[in-house]
Amino acid sequence: QVQLVESGGGLVQAGGSLRLSCAASGSTFSSYAMGWFRQAPGKEREFVATISWNGGSTYVADSVKGRFTISRDNAKITVYLQMNSLKPEDTAVYYCAASGAQAIPVLVYEYNYWGQGTQVTVSS
Repeated sequence: QVQLVESGGGLVQAGGSLRLSCAASGSTFSSYAMGWFRQAPGKEREFVATISWNGGSTYVADSVKGRFTISRDNAKITVYLQMNSLKPEDTAVYYCAASGAQAIPVLVYEYNYWGQGTQVTVSS
């Protein structure tokens, strides 16, 4: 069982930066791939970024490539999402999730555990 708690969301102007954190509980954190998803009002939850269990592999969505970076610190059982050059279309609730999948998981159903989400609002 893994419990996830996101933090770091807020209101920022376009072009600004935020760093989201996801603190996990449970001794098996380091065995899970971790991901970030987002969901805007009236839209489906969409993949943002994922990182392998040891941090050796990362993958980000084309929509955020070059602007967002995912990282993890297994000693602190935390995963991060650094978001730079934010745009109004990045406005959404951001969710952290844990996956036991062996391959790079990019689909919602590949993730076993989810946090409650943190709101990110980018003003123009």
